[in-house]
Amino acid sequence: MQNNELRRQQALEYHAKGRPGKIEVVPTKGTKTQRELSLAYSPGVAEPCKDIHDNVENVYKYTAKGNLVAVITNGTAVLGLGNIGPEASKPVMEGKGVLFKIFADIDVFDIEINEHDPEKFIQIVKALEPTFGGINLEDIKAPECFVIERRLREELRIPVMHDDQHGTAIISGAALLNALEVQKKKIERVRFVVNGAGAAAMACVQLYVSLGAKYENFILFDKDGPLHDGRTDLDDVRRKFSIKGEGASSKTLADAMKEADVFIGLSVGGVVSQDMVRSMAKNPIVFAMANPDPEIPYDLAVEARKDLIMATGRSDYPNQVNNVLGFPYIFRGALDVRATAINEAMKLAAVHALAELAKSPVPDIVNLAYNERNMLFGPTYIIPKPLDPRLLSTVAPAVAKAAMDSGVAQSPITNWDAYRLSLNKRLGLDNHLLRILGNKARKDPKRVVFAEADNIRILKAAQQVMDEGIAYPILLGEEKKIRKIADAAGIDIDNMPIIDPRHEDLAEKRKEYGELFFAKRQRKGLNRYEAFKSMKDRIHFGCMMLDTGEADAVISGLTKNYPETIRPALQTIGTEAGVKKIAGMYILLTKKGPLFLADATVNFNPTAEELADITLMVAKEVRTFNMRPRIAMLSYSNFGSSNSPEANLVREARAIVKKRDPNLICDGEMQGILAFNKEILKDNYPFCELIDVGEVNTLIFPNLSSGNIAYNLLQEIGGAESIGPILLGMNKPVHVLQLGSSVQSIVNMVIISVVDAQLKCKDCNVQEEVSRSKWWKKFQKVAHDV
Repeated sequence: MQNNELRRQQALEYHAKGRPGKIEVVPTKGTKTQRELSLAYSPGVAEPCKDIHDNVENVYKYTAKGNLVAVITNGTAVLGLGNIGPEASKPVMEGKGVLFKIFADIDVFDIEINEHDPEKFIQIVKALEPTFGGINLEDIKAPECFVIERRLREELRIPVMHDDQHGTAIISGAALLNALEVQKKKIERVRFVVNGAGAAAMACVQLYVSLGAKYENFILFDKDGPLHDGRTDLDDVRRKFSIKGEGASSKTLADAMKEADVFIGLSVGGVVSQDMVRSMAKNPIVFAMANPDPEIPYDLAVEARKDLIMATGRSDYPNQVNNVLGFPYIFRGALDVRATAINEAMKLAAVHALAELAKSPVPDIVNLAYNERNMLFGPTYIIPKPLDPRLLSTVAPAVAKAAMDSGVAQSPITNWDAYRLSLNKRLGLDNHLLRILGNKARKDPKRVVFAEADNIRILKAAQQVMDEGIAYPILLGEEKKIRKIADAAGIDIDNMPIIDPRHEDLAEKRKEYGELFFAKRQRKGLNRYEAFKSMKDRIHFGCMMLDTGEADAVISGLTKNYPETIRPALQTIGTEAGVKKIAGMYILLTKKGPLFLADATVNFNPTAEELADITLMVAKEVRTFNMRPRIAMLSYSNFGSSNSPEANLVREARAIVKKRDPNLICDGEMQGILAFNKEILKDNYPFCELIDVGEVNTLIFPNLSSGNIAYNLLQEIGGAESIGPILLGMNKPVHVLQLGSSVQSIVNMVIISVVDAQLKCKDCNVQEEVSRSKWWKKFQKVAHDV
């Protein structure tokens, strides 16, 4: 099956599995009892209805209107798909709703309207005004989109924005300001060439004029050539940008780019050549924003001009112009002051906020996400990264303040510090963790051994991490069996090495590994025959690949119990220096952010010394995610309320931890409720150091039984997504899957393994090693373009 067909199937499965679609409605009030139901609906619902009837502004007090945006389209200009109609556009609109939610905690109803007539479309949307706090117009073709947005902005008293127009304009505007600053150019003097004159392009050039650019310094091209004063098909807006004079109609894109300072591309890929870029003025700026292929590939453009600043719409190159940097935060700020519009002042505020954010020191968590040591403002960093957690608390307040200053805010903010704090609490600054780690993994993928490759879930996960560029999978097992499973399920494994440790061709490799393994274990009860025989076992073989540097991580345990997976790893890889016992940690991805739990997998009944070791290992691991550990050591007692052996053990372990690391935020022993209820904690135990340090993010359990029970309950009943168990204290990345793990759980574990390998092998160049290894070349199944 071809890759494009595979990706098609994966996409269809993603949208169809479980509950179809990507969104659902979740009640925000209790509905479990008859009393609650009677308050939610009849007869209790009558009271807020009467209050709203008396004062319509109370609709913001008693309903979701103030945090509800409509994403509305008629499906006439869906990106990359064209006029596909309202039903076919619904997955896109649901996706836009997901972005609103995960980046700005804004609820969305997507509305697909079967209407092409602009006047009728406007009337339909106007009739929806009582329901929503804002309107995001999406994927409506030009020129109708201009008329629709203008009329709705004029006639509605809630914020309206057509993101296809203004989103790209705002983000590229911020990037342009910073690019001009780096190149030491003035916006009112530079010459622009713009290829494309659709909705996004026209919004861009108009915004650039608001930022100081001059009409006479633009040359715009559409499919019919340059916009010039002899054309009769131009509307009033485009006519302002038309060029005049003899020969205007015959000017080509190549002609226009000679000595131009800025090229803006919102058209199609491949229309700009290296020679065109070479012909531009000194220190040129090229924003090639066509998707998925830029007007000129990034590599060719920077090869043509070393003094170039380049931006694209792609995430795999520096300076990505991505609309997600704008619309969630613009609407967040507009909703929070109950703005009656999104006006020019608010858009410009967003532009300047984004531009300034790129100049401020980049948080470690952003450097982690993009595998950088220290991103600095300059040619390859002129615009913030989409995973920067500061965007919400930077852009939204700027937009809200502009709404207040321009007179469109109905509910002004008075305490800005409290507002910014509330924004950070909406999502939790740590809630981007998995996206950040996934992004980091893609920056430097590693070779990951799947020891149980004769399993359909393992193969699906291997294909996913290969397709996403997270890792280079190495499959262990009988090739014929693995291929049969893959073929039956339509899984593409053609670019993955399949290694059968039992195969006769690997006799020499087994002998080599057996000698090395025997040298490690010869005085620990293992004879030479057993050492050689164990190399036919996939876990032992995979761990030896890791130990010898022919792989970077090992994943196993999907169909085996923990001892069968952990024992070979300990015998082969060993522990980190200073580690006496390894431990197991789970990560639960909750609505409040990630929660780290230990030990839930390895140590049955640790001593106080061992529990302290576990706590310090977990704290070290949490710090690798660029998070500050805030640790609660749990028991059934609170701060000495019991003198039982278990309570004393936890109390003693905490004392050992504080002695070894006095600055670590860690307290206990305490019951689980106290770890998350600051009011009870403050009222009864005001001395506790967890009160004023933010939410607890790490839980240490007194024994394996309590940790494992809590983990499983939180995962199944609490609905938290899990990663783990993650083995702590291993010398190299060996990680164990939970019995029966889902495909996504396996992928999550691969992400953790790759990041772990990056940290433990900072000087490794996997691609170089892959191409250099003679033994690896023998199998010739390595992916070359992940």
